[in-house]
Amino acid sequence: MRAAFLIFVSASFALAQNVLQLSMKRAVEIALTPEGSPRVALALESVKQAQDRTREAKSAFLPTLDGDVKETSETVNLKTFGINFPTVPGFKIPSFVGPFAVFDARASAQQSVFSFSDIRKYQAARASALATASDLNTTRNQVSDQVARAYLACLRADAALETAQANVDLSNALLKLANQQKDAGTGTGIEITRAQVQLANDQQRLIVSDNDRRRAVLQLLRAMGLNLDAEVAFTDKLAYAAVDVAPLEASLDQARKQRTELQAQQQHEKVARLNYSSISAERLPSAAAFGDYGAIGLAPDVARATREVGISVKVPIFDGFRRDARRDESLSEYRQEKTRTRDLEQQVELDVRLALDSLRSAKAQVQTAEDGLMLAQNEVAQAQRRYQAGVTNSIEVTDAQTRLDRARDNRIAALYDYNLARIDLATATGTITEYVNQ
Repeated sequence: MRAAFLIFVSASFALAQNVLQLSMKRAVEIALTPEGSPRVALALESVKQAQDRTREAKSAFLPTLDGDVKETSETVNLKTFGINFPTVPGFKIPSFVGPFAVFDARASAQQSVFSFSDIRKYQAARASALATASDLNTTRNQVSDQVARAYLACLRADAALETAQANVDLSNALLKLANQQKDAGTGTGIEITRAQVQLANDQQRLIVSDNDRRRAVLQLLRAMGLNLDAEVAFTDKLAYAAVDVAPLEASLDQARKQRTELQAQQQHEKVARLNYSSISAERLPSAAAFGDYGAIGLAPDVARATREVGISVKVPIFDGFRRDARRDESLSEYRQEKTRTRDLEQQVELDVRLALDSLRSAKAQVQTAEDGLMLAQNEVAQAQRRYQAGVTNSIEVTDAQTRLDRARDNRIAALYDYNLARIDLATATGTITEYVNQ
């Protein structure tokens, strides 16, 4: 908790300096603090509630102690109890007595000796606490995945903005070249107009890219739980990093062991099974011990000690079929949880298979995009030299520039898809925490 507080304070200090330097790891760390993502804060409160419910269930095995001190002034009509004294000549026994005082100070205790239903309830509460803890880890992973995706979108927007600026710079250079060619008598006015149109298009794309970056940053700040007016700078760049991918079966085994959603669902299934067992066990006899000790009398100084101790056995016989209805309902809930577990196991396998396929495809796309970009850059350079030498007109240069723009966009899209596929695979195998901490 102290480390999380320091992270948040550090982020606040950076915000005070107007620019927050963010890596993916730091962005996720800020989001996972209680002061960051509201989802994490809510999940933490759910864990606390589950722990309190476990303590409540455990109280069934501890003694219950009560103390009571009272002093009363009473009058009694003995006839209400069916007491009628015979009439004696010259002597009358009153049927109405009092007022008289009664002092009673007493301590009582109860202790469950055996209740199989209470045992099952406690076990269910403990399993529910474990499930809630797994749900917290699931929420952390989901927030990490969300922030990592938002951060990656920001890197893509940064790359798109840089590309748009590079296109504007190239268009300015080609416009300058067109003017030089016209001044030299080897160019025409239509070529200058063509270069101006291309420059206007690239400037418009630059405006759109700048707006897209601001939108991406706002989405990231919202996912992190920070103020939306913060200025950020990203320490990472959209790039390709080769990784060794485990075979399918190894990835599936890893996912089955580390996916917190699956662990939480298995615990929820266990809770449902124990709840069903608890209700079924209510038909069994239960035993409890009780005791009572205190002093009673007309006044404290003349009170006499009295006590009562014993043991009781409760045997349920008939409750109007309410218990049977509750048992059938809990059995249905147990079956639902088993179905959810099977469905989630299939979903985990599907996630892993799709992530592996996406990663292989994205890797090939990156290589193709890199080759295409290199060829497009060479084409633009050759077209510029041919145009400058007067061998061709500006149409060839404009066509080459258009293909370069498309090649740059393809490279950004391929790099984004590749890094997104890595996030998908890390999430699918339950290793998103290790991924963002690289």
